[in-house]
Parts: sequence; C-alpha cells; structure tokens
Amino acid sequence: MSRFGTHLLAERGASAHTSAGYLQDVGQFASFRWGTDAEPPLNWASVTQEDARRFLLTFAEDGASAATVRRKLASMRAFFRFLERESVRTDNPFGNLRGPKSPKKLPRVLSVDEVTRFLEAPGEWLKIEASAKSVPQIVRYGVLRDIAVFETLYSTGCRISEITALSWRDVDLSAGTTVVTGKGSKQRLCIIGSKAVEALKAAREEAGVIWPEGAGDGSPLFLNDHGARLTPREIERRMKKWLGFAGLPLEVTPHKLRHSFATHMLDAGADLRSVQEMLGHSSLSTTQIYTHVSIEHLKDEYMKAHPRA
Repeated sequence: MSRFGTHLLAERGASAHTSAGYLQDVGQFASFRWGTDAEPPLNWASVTQEDARRFLLTFAEDGASAATVRRKLASMRAFFRFLERESVRTDNPFGNLRGPKSPKKLPRVLSVDEVTRFLEAPGEWLKIEASAKSVPQIVRYGVLRDIAVFETLYSTGCRISEITALSWRDVDLSAGTTVVTGKGSKQRLCIIGSKAVEALKAAREEAGVIWPEGAGDGSPLFLNDHGARLTPREIERRMKKWLGFAGLPLEVTPHKLRHSFATHMLDAGADLRSVQEMLGHSSLSTTQIYTHVSIEHLKDEYMKAHPRA
C-alpha cells in the first residue's frame, strides 16, 4: 500500500489529504475482506466483484451518505487500477460498480415578503439617518448603490459576477434591458424592472456628483467608496448589513436572490423555457429544480391549511 501512496502523490499529483483518505479506504477494505488481524502480503488477486459490492453495501446499510460511499468507490477503483498497472491483477472488481446518486438539494429561497423587506431595508435606514443628522454624500451614494445592486439582482436573476462586470454602456434604462455575459462567455438579454431602473438612475446621478466620470458610459455600473468597480465580495458584506437591519438570516447570500427570482417567476405562472433563458441555463433540467421548489412550497401551504392534511 505504501507504493500506492507514492503513486498517488508523485504520479497523480494528489494532495497529502486525498492520499491519506484513499489509503484509509483501502485499509478499511482489507479489514473487511481479511479481518483486522490480517497481515501483508494480502492476496489482492482473490478479490471478487461480489466482495467489492458487499463492501460498499455495508456503508450504505450503516447510514453513510451517498458522497461517502462514492468516495470509497473512487478510492478502490484507483487502487485496483494501480494493481492492474503493476500486473497484480488483470481486472478491476470495482470497475463496473456504480455509486449511489446524491439527492438534489432544493435551493433555499426567500418569500416575496422577505425579499420586499430586504430590498426596502437600505432606503428605510437612509430615511432614519437623514432625519437624525446629515448623511455624508459618499454614504448616501453607498446606500443608493446598494438599493440598485440588489434590485438589479432580483429583477434580472443574474449571477453576482454578471452584474459587477457591467458598465453603463451595457444598460439601456429607457428600454429596461441589459446584455450580460454568463458562463462559457455566453451573452443573454436580461429585463430590468421599473423598480430596478429607478434605483439605477438614482445611483448613477449620485455617482456623477462625486466622481467626474462616475456617470459616464464607460464607468462601471456599481462603484465602491474609492470610485473603483464594486467587487462581489464587497456586495456580500453589504448584504449582511441590510439582512441584519431587515431582521433576516445573515447566511442568505446574493445568489439566493437568483434562486428567489426563478421560484417567484414560476410561482406566478412564468413559462419554464422563458425562465431558462432569463437565467442563462444551457439545460432545461437545471431550471426544473425550481419547479420542485414551487411544488414543495405548495405542499407546505397545503399541510398548513387543509383540515385533513
């Protein structure tokens, strides 16, 4: 087994952590097949596909996760491929076995009311601050920009990286549209709703007062306090501020607005193909997960409301 460890590190470029995990899995199989008292050399040539199948089955029966069972399978496949290369075996007993599929996790989405509370939080904060004292212009811009950022994310269903890459020349506020570049450098047209357009106009006007070129066509859509392009990490930090102010869970991420956008669109009767186009999904099956979210929501409402549920 030490030669297998060397093979993983030197020839396959595995990390020390991965190598240790694979060796542990091989050791577990050896104990399963020959007992904990077995000593090398072990007769690896005698291992059958039934041995391999029973080994994986023990983990499933013990309640191991699908990911754990698949890791054991990957480890043992790699080990027996190594034995084939070393001419210890001519076949791989784990080669034709399939690991369990991981259940698809439904994305956590915000309700329409929660999204509304969140999107209104920066404006509420600004009203409170402005009524108590004078708000510095850079702070005012930051709040107006945050409103525009999150309204745009929810309005378009874009990924955070897609909107931070935008400049004013990419946006047609009069038409309420923008073209974004998504995964695989694929471009798509996104619709910007009236609330987001209003917020973008307010942020642009304020930016033009602070920075000479801040409202120009070549300027980034969203600027940080130094007049540079706003980063996804900065947006994540700002989101936590407004989540706290709105009394919502701080673990909600900007990507949850994308999940919420898709779910709310489908809940309201939008066509699945249209939502696929809006999200920039290459496969309809990726978009279909949001129909499951909608169904789960309906089931929850049913269970709460039906007298014989």
